[in-house]
Amino acid sequence: MIKNYLKIAWLNLLKNKAYSLLNIVGLSVGMGVALLIGLWVFNEYSYDRFLPDTDQLYQVKVNFTSQHTGKHTQDALALPLAEVLKKEYPEIKYVAQSDWNGTHGLIAGNKKLYMDGSTVGPDFLKMFQFPLIKGNAGTVLKDTYSIVLTQSTAKALFGNTDPIGKVVKIDNQTNMKVTGVLKDLPANSSFSFKYLMPFSFTETQEGWGNTSTNWGNNSFQLFAMLQPEVSYEKLAPKIKWIIRDKGAVMRPSKPEVIMQPMKDWHLYSDYKNGVPVGGFIDYVRMFSIIGILVLLIACINFMNLSTARSEKRAREVGVRKAMGSQRSYLIFQFLTESVLIAFFSFVLAVVLVQLALPYFNLLTGDLITIPYNNPVFWLVMISYILLTGLLAGSRPAFYLSSFNPVKVLKGTAQAGKTATLPRKILVVAQFSCSVALIISTVIVYQQIQHAKDRPAGYDTNRLVMADMSDDLNGNYDALKNELMQTGLIENIARASSPVTDIYSHTSVTNWPQKTAGDESINIATIRISDNYFKTVGMPILQGRDFSSSWANDTSNVLVNEAAVARMGLKNQINQEISWNTAVGKVRIIGVVKNALMASPFTPVEPAIFSHANRGNQALYRLTANANTHTAMQKIGKIFDKYNPAYPFVYRFADDAYNQKFNLEVLVGKLAGIFATLAIFISCLGLFGLAAYVAEQRTKEIGIRKVLGASITQVWALLSTDFILLVLISCLIASPMAYYFLHTWLQKYDYRISIGPGVFILSAIAAVIITLFTVSFQAIRAALANPVKSLKNE
Repeated sequence: MIKNYLKIAWLNLLKNKAYSLLNIVGLSVGMGVALLIGLWVFNEYSYDRFLPDTDQLYQVKVNFTSQHTGKHTQDALALPLAEVLKKEYPEIKYVAQSDWNGTHGLIAGNKKLYMDGSTVGPDFLKMFQFPLIKGNAGTVLKDTYSIVLTQSTAKALFGNTDPIGKVVKIDNQTNMKVTGVLKDLPANSSFSFKYLMPFSFTETQEGWGNTSTNWGNNSFQLFAMLQPEVSYEKLAPKIKWIIRDKGAVMRPSKPEVIMQPMKDWHLYSDYKNGVPVGGFIDYVRMFSIIGILVLLIACINFMNLSTARSEKRAREVGVRKAMGSQRSYLIFQFLTESVLIAFFSFVLAVVLVQLALPYFNLLTGDLITIPYNNPVFWLVMISYILLTGLLAGSRPAFYLSSFNPVKVLKGTAQAGKTATLPRKILVVAQFSCSVALIISTVIVYQQIQHAKDRPAGYDTNRLVMADMSDDLNGNYDALKNELMQTGLIENIARASSPVTDIYSHTSVTNWPQKTAGDESINIATIRISDNYFKTVGMPILQGRDFSSSWANDTSNVLVNEAAVARMGLKNQINQEISWNTAVGKVRIIGVVKNALMASPFTPVEPAIFSHANRGNQALYRLTANANTHTAMQKIGKIFDKYNPAYPFVYRFADDAYNQKFNLEVLVGKLAGIFATLAIFISCLGLFGLAAYVAEQRTKEIGIRKVLGASITQVWALLSTDFILLVLISCLIASPMAYYFLHTWLQKYDYRISIGPGVFILSAIAAVIITLFTVSFQAIRAALANPVKSLKNE
């Protein structure tokens, strides 16, 4: 029986090639979009799940409470917390400290690499069980001068020879012994290091003599692994007030220790009032909904086109029923046809997804593939085909099987309003989704442009940033003089972080206007050389810059406007504040303009600039007439001269600043692509429906033309109904889109307001698209010869 149903379904597909093609193409695009989004969503949820015991792995964070800014969460912590967690809480199995990934030069023989790596505590690889090809997780980081390489890094340095026991020189200064080799980290890992070094090595190199006891230096990451039988819910109240009780310097900020499970790191990065409220999960949910909507639009197409051609199959149903066929058999027959179409659509969808994946991966930065060899994938896809086929074919199956055989065979069965009303409702639902996607795309684009138009507070034009090594810091004066003599740069300075980011925070514990109830201020900290503000183009509003002599300004600082506002300083210059327990009191000698060194979507955070005689970053501005390519080649040779262990690596500040919008730009592009596909599918359905309506009204059009109707009048006759449906869709889509977009915009402190213009323009666009789609069939019907359409009467 099933074989006969399949034969009949196949013959019906061949008999109605045009409509079958419209159905298959529309459904394949919808299934392809849903499949692509599904693969991407699965990839995002799979982050870090490849590691054992992810449920017991946590990152330690802290909530600070301010009467001015409320409660905020940060993951930059002080080192003493690690020792307390390790020694005083048996519920915690391991604790490991870490830096924030840094770039170092690695030399082995004549091989020189410049790569990102991390310095981590000795228990790091016991907690995060990345597969070790060589070495033991418990001992590879025990020695201060050991290094663990990833597989690709080891191959790049030593080729196919065994790297264990060999020496790698770090930053052209210190020999490190290779004690282990890790498998390369997968793309869906929150960590991205190319090698690991002991945390004790960085402590020795940087001279962090007091960091292990300094509760005010919040500059490090901490990770913890709970014992197998321990739940975080039971541990949380025990560790909550550790910093408040142990670190007196932080007590005024009411610090609360919390932990975030590893499985949530990638998707839940946004905290509000001390609890995770979202992050990338918001976009995963958004595109999941979009995938479902696009698939639903494709299914609606199938329903409409199938029911619209119901009269073509009415006699078939009548004859079958007259011969004794039960309705359940007819329903099964029509569902078989829809599942067959869904199967063909799925095959085409897989082809489309395979072709789109390279471009999609380039856009998202992911490495998504179709898991052809995974049997679970195929089980899910079989269910996907069946579900889509049954969903798309449900209404046609029940509608067509309900025909009265007597009326059908007598020719008295009329579709009437009972058949067209559901079809119109489905068209409205379809276009409501499409118009909502158009509105969303426009709003996302406007929000991105709004943030991009926000003044940065410094000049990114021709500003270049390069990493500073120990060699460059030791030869900074010579490097600076030689670069200035080239005539290719206007100014040069160095700093502890790039102008487009903030690497460190600390606390201001006392200031002139502080009241009894005021807490300490968690403040961004940037250590800079003289000439920094002139180089980056950050205006000094009051006071003076640092002098060229570092020793003259070791106890002086400059602050930004946000810091002045937060401390309530009235006469800022020469005021003394207590900053960082290791530094003590410092004097404010200047106030600089607020600058967007962190997120362009949030308020500028308070910042303090201190004078330093070394830095992690060199910043220099090219002259206006310098040819960029030639200038960078010449500048690179000078850097190589003073820094032979490192390749010359640089970044333009404008590129680094624009990267802050990467996520929003990605969302905008994806929303635009999926909105276009949704409109395309909807237009396929409209095209088919317009053809059907024109065919049904052929004789009516012929009579009207004989009676003198013009082509324009016939065109308006056939187009009006569709335009009305689309206008109704716009009225439904607008409040729906406004609600969701208004909620989405609330996550940004710096955001646009939604005006009526976007809804009006989206409606106009939808109407124009509809007119173009319907007009071909309407004009074709209007141009037909009325004699041919009426000659059989």
